[in-house]
Amino acid sequence: MLRTIAIGSCISVQGLVVGQAADGKLVVQVDNKRFVGYPVGDARKH
Repeated sequence: MLRTIAIGSCISVQGLVVGQAADGKLVVQVDNKRFVGYPVGDARKH
């Protein structure tokens, strides 16, 4: 599943979800690199 995560206040990464941490963070993979951050909310919610 493709997801976007925030890894800083101004940096986001989009990649395939490969794991989830106990604190709610997601692990996504882009090519051969893995990034950990908080999931970005759905912009379409009203």
